[in-house]
Amino acid sequence: MQKIMFFDIDGTLMEDSPTHFVPESTPAALRRARDAGHLLFVNTGRPVINVDADVRVLGFDGYICGCGTYIECSGKELFYHTNPQALCRETAALIRSCGASPLYERRDAFFFDPEARDLPFITDIRDMFQMQKKNVWRKVSDADFSFDKFVIAYDEQTDLERFRTGIIPHFTFIDRGWGFAEMVPLPFSKRTGIEYVLKHYGLRREDAYAIGDSLNDLPMFEGCGTSIAMGNGEKLIPYADYVTADLWHDGVAQALEHFGFFAP
Repeated sequence: MQKIMFFDIDGTLMEDSPTHFVPESTPAALRRARDAGHLLFVNTGRPVINVDADVRVLGFDGYICGCGTYIECSGKELFYHTNPQALCRETAALIRSCGASPLYERRDAFFFDPEARDLPFITDIRDMFQMQKKNVWRKVSDADFSFDKFVIAYDEQTDLERFRTGIIPHFTFIDRGWGFAEMVPLPFSKRTGIEYVLKHYGLRREDAYAIGDSLNDLPMFEGCGTSIAMGNGEKLIPYADYVTADLWHDGVAQALEHFGFFAP
């Protein structure tokens, strides 16, 4: 029977570092699984504009991006949700007043806010994007400013309680730790993206496998019949049905083989 596996990117498919190291076993295993007739999807919080060639070259049938706000199958966009511009501007004003540092993400652009606080986590991302030759000059003041989702950096000077209270009607707050949080529009998540894809292909939850390394992958686990934690995903391991090897010791290939994704 045809199976489908959903993959996180950083810490699962590749190293979360400037080198984006991928073990040799991973692309070979992905190719074998697709040759056997199974489906492979990336499921990421990144907007599609930030799913670079180093991910796409690995070979996937589709991509769930922006925590379920964008879905692409076989190179064709199937679903997209964004936020009304009025809500986006209200949110930007709230973030400024609460003393957080934002990065706004849209499928075709990133927006920074020179009028908001500039905290190191966000400036580091901006510097990395600039090094990657991405456009970091879009601003909240641009006439077409809007976003699909956003992230913030915060510290002890941020009024985080007022910020969270202000966004509750519209966004899910995901604390990534170390003064960094991700906001996703309700009711979207990595799980809703999986449910959309399963319905598109006529597959059951029992046919679906999720593999990740951090707590923001829990919605993927909820959407699939089988959950797999990478060996380097210490915090995620207690929630997994199966623990594979870590990224550097062929964890992806081991998981695909263990669950019968290779042709006999």
